[in-house]
Amino acid sequence: MIIIKKFKFLEEFSYGVKDTDNMIIHGDNKKVLDQLSKSHLGLVKCIYIDPPYNNSEKYTHYKDDMGHDRWVDYITNTLKRLEPLLSQDGSIWISIDDNEVHYLKVLADKVFKRKNFLTTIIWEHRTSRENRKVFSNNHEYILVYAKNPDKFKASRNLLPATPEILKRYKNPDNDPRGPWQSVSAHVQAGHAVKSQFYDIIAPNGKVHSLPNGRCWAYNKERMDKEISENNIWFGKDGNGVPRIKKFLVDKEVGVTPETLWLGSEVGTTNTAKKHLLSLFPDKKVFDTPKPEELIKRILDISTNEGDIVLDAYLGSGTTSAVAHKMNRKYIGIEKGEHIYDIVVPRMQRIIDGEEYGGITKDTYWNCGGGYNLYQFKGVQEIKLKEGNTIYQVS
Repeated sequence: MIIIKKFKFLEEFSYGVKDTDNMIIHGDNKKVLDQLSKSHLGLVKCIYIDPPYNNSEKYTHYKDDMGHDRWVDYITNTLKRLEPLLSQDGSIWISIDDNEVHYLKVLADKVFKRKNFLTTIIWEHRTSRENRKVFSNNHEYILVYAKNPDKFKASRNLLPATPEILKRYKNPDNDPRGPWQSVSAHVQAGHAVKSQFYDIIAPNGKVHSLPNGRCWAYNKERMDKEISENNIWFGKDGNGVPRIKKFLVDKEVGVTPETLWLGSEVGTTNTAKKHLLSLFPDKKVFDTPKPEELIKRILDISTNEGDIVLDAYLGSGTTSAVAHKMNRKYIGIEKGEHIYDIVVPRMQRIIDGEEYGGITKDTYWNCGGGYNLYQFKGVQEIKLKEGNTIYQVS
């Protein structure tokens, strides 16, 4: 169990394995982040936040209308507290909509440095047409920054290869090493050395000379070795232009993440809300929750098992739910009282293996693990209708 000076451990709301680094914290995120900077400085691999959009909408659990100037100060102070927590290969992902996206970019550039900006993800958050407005707004944004772009690139994961990519790997010669695809054995000769210019004699006797401006990928000694080890393909008749065999078993097969994320791939606001309603049919759930599939893609790219994930606006608990199912460590911060009647029972179902929606099937999640729930000291106690004690930030 993690012990932090100003956090009060609430055993009655904690669940599952007690010896865990997973933390759900009830309190104002600024005060909580100030404390985490002493215990988790430079340790967080991925931060995802879904902060207030300042779009003047009135939602079930809060009103998103604090005024532009106040919003700017609020977000700036939050980002400044988050930045020191990132590991050297860590990244932060920030959800936002059209109303403040450009101002958020400027603010985040100042805090995380413009050179560390990676991209803007376009997420199709709705697939139906909105006819009440001048334009039907079907997308939101996710701004992505790295602590160090080079280190992030070296550690980030590719997305799983599509069936179309896997179809490129075949095994026409029944190689015991399995499926492979071939690439040209000659390359541009711009920086070639003399030993890369020679003729190759195919197994069936045909002589292959280099095209103008090209050289072989290997020198003759290396090429002869590759041919003897059956790593060069000369076609079914043994006389084809030589090509290098690249085996599926030796390759990290995946695709570079693109910046347009479709609702059919990562879910929409509507699918996320339906998921919550299936868990809590008698409760007022969040109006604009994020789907588990969306958070999974973020964590697929930016983290591995055992890495720490932090969400400073935990809301309905989607980030902690996804991190738990993906065997990541997590810290979730939420100041609202719904942490006790939405987040806690949601996490308990996951630990008990009684939550079947979201990414449960995709991750082959069964059950297990645990989390500890903490209250930031200095908040006032209040009572739920059921009579249970919970804590609301004063």
